[in-house]
Amino acid sequence: QVQLVESGGGLVQPGGSLRLSCTASGRIFSINDMAWYRQVPGKERELVARFRKNGTINYADSVKGRFTISRDNAKNTVYLQMNSLKPEDTDVYYCNAEVKSWYGGIFVTRWGQGTQVTVSS
Repeated sequence: QVQLVESGGGLVQPGGSLRLSCTASGRIFSINDMAWYRQVPGKERELVARFRKNGTINYADSVKGRFTISRDNAKNTVYLQMNSLKPEDTDVYYCNAEVKSWYGGIFVTRWGQGTQVTVSS
């Protein structure tokens, strides 16, 4: 089985910074895209940033210039550096990865359990 474990959430004042981490563990042969999503209860989960295996990076317009996604393939880990945080960034942030568990298998989308980010004075 494959698990994604997130860390780094918390409470921060407006204008502050946080760094989220997400590590995939378990039976892993290959990881394709890795991404961060966020969701407020009652709303759809929205893409924050995606780091494709080919190196392509995409950001939501609302976080461009403030957030930076990176990944360490050797550690099966994806990071989200969040700067200049705003109250509207308050959400539960979820890690997402497309994981293949063996050579002949298919890529399956996996999700982390979520980490709360609260931006408030």
